[in-house]
Amino acid sequence: MTISYKNAERYADPTAYQALTKIEKEEKAQRKFMPLVYICSPYAGDTETNIKAARRYCRFAVEQGYIPFAPHLLYPQFLNDSIEEERDAGLFFGKVLMDKCSELWVFGSYISSGMGSEIDRAKRKGYPVRYFTTALEEVK
Repeated sequence: MTISYKNAERYADPTAYQALTKIEKEEKAQRKFMPLVYICSPYAGDTETNIKAARRYCRFAVEQGYIPFAPHLLYPQFLNDSIEEERDAGLFFGKVLMDKCSELWVFGSYISSGMGSEIDRAKRKGYPVRYFTTALEEVK
């Protein structure tokens, strides 16, 4: 929204302009920065259970003030994980978007081959990697 210095009758209205500008600045200050976090958890195997868990991990990230990105919730909707070329494409897409994330969060004690690849990439690139249990407790 653009705040005009003039009112509806096209006369200068500095008081209203200053008041509206102040309100706009206060609203912008209230919008906080939410970093993007890469959610790393198993997909293959028991996909139904793993998808439910990944959704829970994403919800946890939101509650912690982050914007979650879980490629294994997105790409299987239109790529077939059982076709090697499509699985590889999904893993590649996720790795490209990992570069936009501020951290990688790993959930659970089991590390799948896809997760291992994502963790290795994050470490090579120097991205912060945090580990959590399936009960959402951070492992230090």
